[in-house]
Amino acid sequence: MMKFRFRRQGHDPQREKLKLELFAFNKTVEHGFPNQPSSLAYDPKLRIMAVGTKSGAVKIYGAPGVELTGLHKETAAVTQMHFLPGQGRLLSLLDDNTLHLWEIDQKDGYSHLEEIRSFVLPGRPGFDSANSPPSFTRVTVILLKSACDVACLGAEGGGVSFLELPGLTLLEDKALYQEDILQSVPDDYRCGKSLGPVESLQEHPQDSSKILIGYSRGLVIVWDQHTRAVCHLFLGNQQLESLGWERSGRTVVSSHSDGGYMVWAISSGCHKTLQPLMSTIPYGPFPCKAINKILWRTCESGSHFIIFSGGMPRASYGDRHCVSILQGQSLVTLDFTSRVIDFFTVHNTEPEEEFDNPSALVVLVEEELVVLDLQTPGWPTIPAPYLAPLHSSAITCSYHISNVPLKLWERIIAAGEQQSPRRSCVNWPINGGKNLAQEPTQRGLLLTGHEDGTVRFWDASGVSLRPLYKLGTAGIFQTDCEHNDSLNQASEEEWPPFRKVGCFDPYSDDPRLGIQKIALCKYTARMVVAGTAGQVLVLELSDEASEHAVSMATVDLLQDREGFTWKGHDRLTPKNGSMAFGPGFQPSVLVQCMPPATVTAVTLHSEWNLVAFGTSHGFGLFDYYRRSPVLARCTLHPNDSLAMEGPLSRVKSLKKSLRQSFRRIRKSRVSGKKRIGANSPSSKLQEANAQLAEQAGPPEMEMTPVQRRIEPRSADDSLSGVVRCLYFADTFLRDAAHHGPTMWAGTNSGSVFAYALEVPSQEKFSERSVEAVLGKEIQLMHRAPVVSVAVLDGRGNPLPEPYEVSRDLAKAPDMQGSHSVLIASEEQLKVFTLPKISAKTKFKLTAHEGCRVRKVALVSFTSVACEDYTENCLACLTNLGDIHVFTMPGLRPQVHYNCIRKEDISGIASCVFTKHGQGFYLISPSEFERFSLSARNITEPLCSLELLRLRGTSPSPLPTGMPKLSQANGTPMLQSSEANGRTPEDPQAAFSPTPFDSHSSPESPLDTTGDITAEEVRDFLASSEEAERNLRNVSEEEARSPGILIK
Repeated sequence: MMKFRFRRQGHDPQREKLKLELFAFNKTVEHGFPNQPSSLAYDPKLRIMAVGTKSGAVKIYGAPGVELTGLHKETAAVTQMHFLPGQGRLLSLLDDNTLHLWEIDQKDGYSHLEEIRSFVLPGRPGFDSANSPPSFTRVTVILLKSACDVACLGAEGGGVSFLELPGLTLLEDKALYQEDILQSVPDDYRCGKSLGPVESLQEHPQDSSKILIGYSRGLVIVWDQHTRAVCHLFLGNQQLESLGWERSGRTVVSSHSDGGYMVWAISSGCHKTLQPLMSTIPYGPFPCKAINKILWRTCESGSHFIIFSGGMPRASYGDRHCVSILQGQSLVTLDFTSRVIDFFTVHNTEPEEEFDNPSALVVLVEEELVVLDLQTPGWPTIPAPYLAPLHSSAITCSYHISNVPLKLWERIIAAGEQQSPRRSCVNWPINGGKNLAQEPTQRGLLLTGHEDGTVRFWDASGVSLRPLYKLGTAGIFQTDCEHNDSLNQASEEEWPPFRKVGCFDPYSDDPRLGIQKIALCKYTARMVVAGTAGQVLVLELSDEASEHAVSMATVDLLQDREGFTWKGHDRLTPKNGSMAFGPGFQPSVLVQCMPPATVTAVTLHSEWNLVAFGTSHGFGLFDYYRRSPVLARCTLHPNDSLAMEGPLSRVKSLKKSLRQSFRRIRKSRVSGKKRIGANSPSSKLQEANAQLAEQAGPPEMEMTPVQRRIEPRSADDSLSGVVRCLYFADTFLRDAAHHGPTMWAGTNSGSVFAYALEVPSQEKFSERSVEAVLGKEIQLMHRAPVVSVAVLDGRGNPLPEPYEVSRDLAKAPDMQGSHSVLIASEEQLKVFTLPKISAKTKFKLTAHEGCRVRKVALVSFTSVACEDYTENCLACLTNLGDIHVFTMPGLRPQVHYNCIRKEDISGIASCVFTKHGQGFYLISPSEFERFSLSARNITEPLCSLELLRLRGTSPSPLPTGMPKLSQANGTPMLQSSEANGRTPEDPQAAFSPTPFDSHSSPESPLDTTGDITAEEVRDFLASSEEAERNLRNVSEEEARSPGILIK
């Protein structure tokens, strides 16, 4: 007799309303540094800055929390940007030679950035545009006149066009061509050659009708727009790179391709100047690279500033990326680790001011933003409140902590401040706009582990991701760092006077130092970090500097298993004796796993003084109070040879991968042969049965979707012994009457090991050691990797963290009702009862949705309508980039959103959920995208800018609307109403007929239709009678279902 399972019985309006109050998907803000920046602009009146990228993104920054983002429809690089000062308008030039006008508008009290107009420079009138080269009208430089009514466009063909603003209308009668200029140039200078492309356009600081125009060949002119005549000629003979006025308008500075710059005087009596006042090559006499940009800034208190980029000696320092600051006899060469994009100074721009008096220098390089305080001796750097280079060393893992206690927060900040004594104390100079977002209700920490062995602490409470503290672990190992430091020290006294600035350092001294896993207890300030070479460090937060030795311990995870030889990297060699540690997290114990494979899982229980860790060979349990190992278990399969090669080994088992490929091909052919023909009697019988089932069921009821056939994984798959998750819980494992400490470990082969722990009381920690006894061993039938394990109390709620209950920070878990354990594998989510380990509910994600689980997290959702109503749910990220939310413990699907592109493998792998419905994932090596699943808990930029333009002067917007929000990498953000997933109104999203998923509600029946996922449970703690009864139950269950039991 056939069985049909029904998912639901129509809609429940009350539940649908509740879903809207609980769940909403938004991509809210991008943290970090824009990927591949290409241009920079500054508005001195609004005190805001814009950064353009190669993907066509425009990002505007002001005071912390003031952020606006726009995205060009064309995926072309933003080569130049210019603000119309005070108006909230921005003119951008793309490398496809199109101009775009952006405008900051107010909507609902908040500022938004929108593109309103675009423009393409046409060919020259009267010329055959088809035969003229397309580069002739390519825009090379833009000048916005101080009145903000005209934009001057210098072209590669040598002409200068004029655009009316903000309408972007071409003023053809004002156009300036090379022929107009050549009439004023002496014949001996002309030599029949063109002047070359326009390299620079600068407005006269005292007379706005005059423009300084510089041509590539070296000619520089002052052009009077009113008389349309050349006022002055500078007959340079060196290829020109850039120009700059001195504030009084009596002097011009030019930089050139030979690494030199010249200072020219404008005399009222003479029409042309043949020789400059001064010509120098700062880093000569040997051949130097070009000086790409130069600024001249006057100073009331002393000598003027000359600031330029480039100019390094070709042979010795041609690969350096430098900006030089020259004031009087003081010269500093700022040495960056990535290419300089652009720079500007924050200075007086009011016409009535006599001096520039620059206060700060802002330098945008390819991988970070550096700001220097020019008013403080020594020109120290000013710490940036945003645009932090997350990837100063490549990110290898991330970890989020919610609701950080104030005391721990203050201690971390204090430790971080002592790490940067050379930083300036002045306020951040780019401080325009007003942050209208509410103050964060709780403090959130985002920890990132890096390839160089550092862990960085970030303030993730609000819109701006602010660096707080950096923990380094390389110092306790013997590496080449000391040698490199001594080389840097020696080079500081050489010429040029280099000064290292910025923190981007893409090179790691040793890849084994990379941080792979992090765990932190926010109540005891104790932390565990684990790395690539099997190193597990236990650290404690100290407010004072210390000098002490680090305890060493080795745990052999192979347990003398024969036939295995480690072919991977060696362990890191720790330093001997006492070491000095600054205030902050200081290591107390180093546990070395052997073989030294990458640590794949780690967890910490500070109340029991235990740390558990796992690799591809097994897992271990360590008592860091007594400095002694408690347990070591090998999880290797006899055929698991790949686990012995390590991630840094070049040895790859080609024979094994080929063998597996042929097995898959053979399986698919066999299954294909067994398929029933379309006209066979069996297929006709199946069709008849299907029609009968459709007639028998009520029309409003929906049947279970067709499930995909999933082949069980082979027991000898490579890397089957990898430990994927570890978990501590105080629950019922021995029997239903007594609860106690337990440890759970899940592996790549679908095995779950549950250990009962004997933990002494706090008073007897020093007298008795912790003991571990294997209690249960569960083998999932499909052998799908176990992604997560979590125990739920009698009410179906997650267990609190260590110390939360004893410090009255959380409700005590329900120990009266029966506990259950959630085991999430890559293919399904399943809840088992404790201590029996019998299946209670499940959801087969791979069978229903055709995807695999990558990350899961227990999340607390609070209603936006009622602050007191909260539901604990399970958030699940799949390999397709979708996020599913399920109720707990019933596993009823609630909502489903498309979050990450399925091709973005690194983004999916980097995703981390918070406990209150938010998450982060990398959209580029340097940027985190922040998203929210909660309708209540949203962190997004809400800001306002006071604009100087008159009301009603805004040009009409483009007819085709731009997306409201967009990402820097070009992926559009989704609002809750625009999510490309199932909205709460979608019938597919509403499987739950009950208003909430409480423990008292009847559980949904276990769906066994087509089920081949029976598990083998081995109980090591039950009595012989109970074991026989369990075995009998398993046999009966096996007889009822067509399951395959793999032992």
